[in-house]
Amino acid sequence: MNARKITFFSVLLCSAFLIACSGPQVRYGDAKGVETVNANYGSTDLQMIAESMTRSLLQSKPISASKDAPRVTLAEVKNKTSEYIDTTVITDKIRTQLLKSGQVRFAVSISEMQNQVDELKRQNQTGLYKSGTISKTGNMQGAQYRIEGSIASIVKTNKDVKDVYYVFNLNLIDNESGLIEWADEKEIRKTATR
Repeated sequence: MNARKITFFSVLLCSAFLIACSGPQVRYGDAKGVETVNANYGSTDLQMIAESMTRSLLQSKPISASKDAPRVTLAEVKNKTSEYIDTTVITDKIRTQLLKSGQVRFAVSISEMQNQVDELKRQNQTGLYKSGTISKTGNMQGAQYRIEGSIASIVKTNKDVKDVYYVFNLNLIDNESGLIEWADEKEIRKTATR
């Protein structure tokens, strides 16, 4: 083998190695940009649901007419669709937007309660903290209202089209009376063609 062939194959081998090691090209996109990869639930749906429900809830009488920011708790949204949807992300986004408004305060939810109890036990039963700095048990505030909801879908497909209809429902329930004080829904329809 002559030197030219060895040099050529060496360059070719190095080039192939560099291409194989370079990996996929990554770039940042607009987090608020419309995501249209497929008809499944996605980031645009999450943003539309959270913004619509937050705006409507903040305009509701129990929230907007309250002199003090009411205490609420947020239950995890029930997923009634046929696809996997992390509904905690929906509730977290709604809670964040509601808290930013300053019009509501949140009491710990059922899923967060054990962490709260563990923290109170740690402060009160370990003997590690100065008595004047300990959060006392029996002083937690109950929520006046709870927010709960669900997301459901209807999917229709044929060989050329997939049509998905989502409906997201949210309710504000008075914990003392058990009355539903506010309810709203957000509908989304997505169609993918081949």
